[in-house]
Amino acid sequence: MERATLARPYAEAVGKLAAAAKDWELWSERLALLVRIAGDDQMRNLTGNPAIQSARVSELIIAVAGEQLGVEGGNLAKLLVENKRLDLLPEIAALFEALKAAQEGELAAHITSAYELSQEQMTGMVARLESKFGRKISATQSLDADLIGGVVIQVGDEVMDSSVRGGLESLAVTLKT
Repeated sequence: MERATLARPYAEAVGKLAAAAKDWELWSERLALLVRIAGDDQMRNLTGNPAIQSARVSELIIAVAGEQLGVEGGNLAKLLVENKRLDLLPEIAALFEALKAAQEGELAAHITSAYELSQEQMTGMVARLESKFGRKISATQSLDADLIGGVVIQVGDEVMDSSVRGGLESLAVTLKT
């Protein structure tokens, strides 16, 4: 099963808590903190050790986070540890940020390119995406040299592939039929 599919119910539950408390930013900070703690090498070693009970791992996470996590954040950490889903925190946080952006009227876009895009290029792409979707766009970028050239843009569930690799794959499918 895809990691995003596993992470989505957690992100949506946190989104409901954030909406009820009208404090999306607080939950954004809590999730970022949990991602940093769970991503620590020593913590990963502990969570992957079957000799250490999940209750002890939860206690440690809550102790490291201190007051910043709050009771609800601590409950989330316990739930993720008990369900062996702590490794999904980056996906949970990303999905939550997309929910937060949608709540604020923004769409999140992720642009993958073979080469680093200049600020002008990013601004131009964001402007075109805002025009297409009729909403404010918050864009992030990553690099993938395997694309060869062009870009792949993901906005929500929609993927626009104008990469050289995508074109070659499309051509290969056409030639096979």
